[in-house]
Amino acid sequence: MDAVLNVLSYVGWVLLAIMILVFVHELGHFLLAKFFGMRVDKFSIGFPPKVFGRRIGETEYVVGLTPLGGYVKIAGMVDESMDTDFVDSEAQPWEFRAKPVWQRSLVIVAGVVFNVILAAAVFISLKAVYGEAYIPTVGSIRVDDESVAHRMGMRTGDQIVLVNGEPVSETGGIWSLEEMLLSNPLRVTVERAGERIQLTGPPDLFTQLGRSNGSFGIAYEPPLIGEVADESPAARAGLHPGDMIVALGGDSLSWWSEIKERVNAMAGTPVTMRIVRPDSVAAPAGAEALYRTPGGTAYELTIAPEQVGSEWQIGIYYYVEIREYGFWDAVPAGLSDTWVNARVIVTSLKRVFTGQESFRENVGGPIMIAKVTKEAADRGASSFWRIVAMLSITLAFINILPIPALDGGHLVFLVYEGITRREPSVKVRVALQQIGMVLLLGFMAFVIFNDILKL
Repeated sequence: MDAVLNVLSYVGWVLLAIMILVFVHELGHFLLAKFFGMRVDKFSIGFPPKVFGRRIGETEYVVGLTPLGGYVKIAGMVDESMDTDFVDSEAQPWEFRAKPVWQRSLVIVAGVVFNVILAAAVFISLKAVYGEAYIPTVGSIRVDDESVAHRMGMRTGDQIVLVNGEPVSETGGIWSLEEMLLSNPLRVTVERAGERIQLTGPPDLFTQLGRSNGSFGIAYEPPLIGEVADESPAARAGLHPGDMIVALGGDSLSWWSEIKERVNAMAGTPVTMRIVRPDSVAAPAGAEALYRTPGGTAYELTIAPEQVGSEWQIGIYYYVEIREYGFWDAVPAGLSDTWVNARVIVTSLKRVFTGQESFRENVGGPIMIAKVTKEAADRGASSFWRIVAMLSITLAFINILPIPALDGGHLVFLVYEGITRREPSVKVRVALQQIGMVLLLGFMAFVIFNDILKL
């Protein structure tokens, strides 16, 4: 039963994402067609067989049982339905074919534009609602063994100085995965034992990141306190948000991940903790200053962990900065995210189709989309909507490709008509549409089979 519910959960989340994307895409075609006075015979979310349908005015609104897409049927247009019954009759004013080329072109590209607008709206909303969380690039890095970063030559204790020749900022540089993926090749300059070393990323960076579940393999883990729980051992000892823990039990401390291990080893025994506190914060009560550093003044406190369940804890939480945005600040920040993610998607597809990256490992179908969407939903609304935005950009780009049966294929016919002043023959358009449908179905079969192999 649990397995069935788990499968239904995967299916439910991916269907929700697809239905949102398809509805917005088809809404673009629908609204522009209506704006230019074209008759829309059908607005369908999902493909046949029909589950639900209702006619309102001249348009039938349909929900199909096959939820892998949708379509808007505009009178007088040769589309995926291959309906050509109208071609022998005189063009009517409300038909697609009776309108100027520029109006028809706008109707065709409207779906793609609406998908981009959806992505921008999502990114703007995420910035406005959740802000931007980041871990300050403080001190040196920890590098996971066998990671992409480790294979590049990065090592625990390195300090990242430059990424692609630019200084590392608090939220940018190596922490910006999107910007990192746009580098070809990725160049990172680190400082190690007083020496600067330039390292170069692999040419198939996308593929290697995919094999590592998207993890580059580095982390800033400064033992910097972000929050102190009320009535906890840390609060009683006098710890304060912003304190940097530099030693515990007489031994120096470099990484946040070391704290848990050492606290558990204490088993409740009181020990000394050395911290560095910013000078802007009052000194701990009763503690004497030991020495000064560029980051503040060092003090020594005594702390006794308390047992919570099977673990010993002191009641401190990791430091994470939240940059908050007002609406007007969120707009340019969200648009920037849209632009960067669009460039990443286009760059990744370019690298895959030019053979720089593994085609099989980087192309995913419905099963992989379901997996990624479900994982994002499990992490919360912010992650789910971010995936929806990225899928929306991907759908927009794929749809504008000059392939028959896609929006880009229709646009090619219109560009030809605009240049030559004559419409391509219906026979040619239908034949190319059929070829395009066969290619798309074949590609879909390949990616589904490929998904199964990857799983």
